[in-house]
Amino acid sequence: MSRTYAITGVASGIGARLAATLTSQGHRVIGLDRHETSENIDHFIPLDLGDDTAITAAVAQMPCAIDGLCNNAGLPPRTGTQAAILQVNFLGTRTFTQAMLPHLKDGGSILNMASRAGHGWRDNIDQNKRLAALRHADQVEHFVRAEAIDATRCYNLSKEAMILWTLAMTEPMIARGIRVNSLSPGGVSTGILDDFKRAFGAQMARNVERAGRPGSPQEIADIAAFVMSPACNWLKGADIAIDGGMGAFNATDMLGLDAMRLPQDGTAA
Repeated sequence: MSRTYAITGVASGIGARLAATLTSQGHRVIGLDRHETSENIDHFIPLDLGDDTAITAAVAQMPCAIDGLCNNAGLPPRTGTQAAILQVNFLGTRTFTQAMLPHLKDGGSILNMASRAGHGWRDNIDQNKRLAALRHADQVEHFVRAEAIDATRCYNLSKEAMILWTLAMTEPMIARGIRVNSLSPGGVSTGILDDFKRAFGAQMARNVERAGRPGSPQEIADIAAFVMSPACNWLKGADIAIDGGMGAFNATDMLGLDAMRLPQDGTAA
């Protein structure tokens, strides 16, 4: 059955591959981005998540009801862009999603693109709540100064907030007949991979080395398409790590789980 999906950040990376995947499955794709594209989409709408007026204008141009929304657009950790990271990756995305709810069909799906960089949310609940309390873009610069956070921390915080926001939205969205989940990729080979290498340094290099390679945008897109589909109707409020085992490596090191591994010679313990 053909469905209609909206994807933000559709012009490149994971968003572009997701559009291609959904199109190949016979679905209609409405693409939103700051950069215009016509590849693998049926309808393009310009969207700047850093501008509340532009968000309102984009939503007003939606041509039809949709079966699913993938909030994929985001900025990488680059020095000097702290406020923009928080605005685009979380606050603007939240504003856009709220405005899009009337366009989502009953039984629809929202998929938020988080990151394994957001998996430290348990240690930063209060800061996430302070971020979530912001309501206007002009409050973000003051928040960055007051919290004394750099671009890398802003990126991590924005992705922590996406995971927590997904959790918080789960019950009220179920009441409206809408599923919401998040994906947390790690180390994906897109055009902004070098930004993450600079931001996360040796730890990321080590994780990629242990995984054998970075992930591909297509691998993330395949899982995103599946999670948004009716085949995942009982998946609600979940955050799914897609990181080639990186989270498992780190947890094994932190918890000292080496002794739980099978013996290297294959014999029973």
